Amino acid sequence: MAKFITAQEAAKLIPDGATVGLAGMGLSGWPEEVACAIRDSFKETGHPRDLNLKQGSAMGDWGYGNQFTGWDKNRRPEGPDTEHGSRGVTRFGEAGEGLITRWSGAHIGSAFALNELVRQNKIQCHCLPQGVIVNLWREIAAGRPGLLTKVGLGTFVDPRIEGGKMNSATTEDLVELVEFQGEEYLFYKSFPLHVALLRGTTADENGNITFEHESVLNEGLAVAMAAKNSGGIVIVQVEYVTKSGTMNPHDVKIPGILVDYVVQATDPMACWQAEGVYFEPAFSGQIRKPVDALPKLPLSDRKVICRRCAMELKAGSVTNLGVGIPADVASIVAEEGYVDAITLTAETGAVGGVPAALPNFGSSYNAQCTMLHNDMFDMIDGGGLDITVLGLAQADEAGNLNVSKFGTRLTGPGGFINITQSAKKVVFAGNFMAKSKIKVEDGKLVIVEEGKAKKFIKEVEQITFSGKYARPDQTILYVTERCVFQLINGKMTLIEIAPGIDLEKDVLAHMDFTPVISPDLKTMDAGIFQETWGGLEQILAQ
Repeated sequence: MAKFITAQEAAKLIPDGATVGLAGMGLSGWPEEVACAIRDSFKETGHPRDLNLKQGSAMGDWGYGNQFTGWDKNRRPEGPDTEHGSRGVTRFGEAGEGLITRWSGAHIGSAFALNELVRQNKIQCHCLPQGVIVNLWREIAAGRPGLLTKVGLGTFVDPRIEGGKMNSATTEDLVELVEFQGEEYLFYKSFPLHVALLRGTTADENGNITFEHESVLNEGLAVAMAAKNSGGIVIVQVEYVTKSGTMNPHDVKIPGILVDYVVQATDPMACWQAEGVYFEPAFSGQIRKPVDALPKLPLSDRKVICRRCAMELKAGSVTNLGVGIPADVASIVAEEGYVDAITLTAETGAVGGVPAALPNFGSSYNAQCTMLHNDMFDMIDGGGLDITVLGLAQADEAGNLNVSKFGTRLTGPGGFINITQSAKKVVFAGNFMAKSKIKVEDGKLVIVEEGKAKKFIKEVEQITFSGKYARPDQTILYVTERCVFQLINGKMTLIEIAPGIDLEKDVLAHMDFTPVISPDLKTMDAGIFQETWGGLEQILAQ
């Protein structure tokens, strides 16, 4: 039977040198109160120390309070431990050197203080594909040696390139290139897990854990099994405690036999459902929010990009949307009234409904089904996505994409590698130039101020998507507000240009390579540059 303890007592249970596993995305699944206690214990006593931290997704808080109109500042938490932008895995970095010495995750960008230690070469860090990490827990739990997959071949995770190592201090090899039945695969090694550090909504007196207010059914069960079967301990932070025998067994996501310690948070602010909201019942299925109540995008270059991406959708298509501009494609589908005609999904497990954009990315309004995080990646890796729309940060003449490392700015791939290697159609979406100022007026683009940095360069800084490894049956598009490219026979080919844009002055002059110009170069659909579009109906009818 699980023992109920305080966060401070939980911190004392973690041995020096332990490998610690997390589960969740954003602030969903994040045990804020226990993490702060671990940080404070290290500051006061020097223990626990030299921890090896393992996480599957971005777990933190980007600090969006001043940037997103949807954020309700009246619901912003108060106090030094809850300032917006400082929650999540970054808590461990606040302790300075010594608490964490090794760190592996799919996305490390929102853990600012810990990320800074990586940049300074003070801790070792690997970034690996999200779907690999969340499913590697199952291999560990089952006592298998690791995960064999093609995911990551040709990218920076491939040991022939960088092996996922994010700085020069990182020397350990976590990925092996192997040949199996005459084909190349990557082998991601298992490891013993000493501590599972998790969060649920409610625990009963026996330690059974439910997730009724969580927006994501994360990989917590697999992490708990991995720790328990490795001889480690499982610590779960919850918001509520109930009597034994009062839970519906179908609602229990982590059984009490896997839970050693339960911490009931003393402050509900340590149990935020997502980065931008303490609790949104439409994220966890208690209500269905009217689609008309969801935020709409104003007419802008961003909206033009999202509309052009929506033109690639088909009725009935299973669609994944990535973070940033791609997530706003969901807003276009909702505004056009076709949420029920297209199955929008989130990589964290939501099927149907409307995936949320930042600051609540990973959550979905009105989902029809919420799968386990690791189950969703099984579906993705097996080819279950018809189309994905993902971010475009850097592209090169070979069609490679980089979204994971920019100079000293380290982010990691998230689910990008899994998704781009498996979806039937891949649409990369982003502005043509970084930090350009553009207006949409009179049905065309007007460049008010040219961008500060090129996105289409000779060679990307890090390969997060490999054009060379794109499957022959995949369609690969690169959608910007100014133009659209397609990867055709391994070459970046310009296929569309926006009204009001000059090919030489506004496009080619700002690229470090010369693309192939399609002999059938088209003008982008004029309708997506209007205040009201209404063109999705015709597209879905095709």
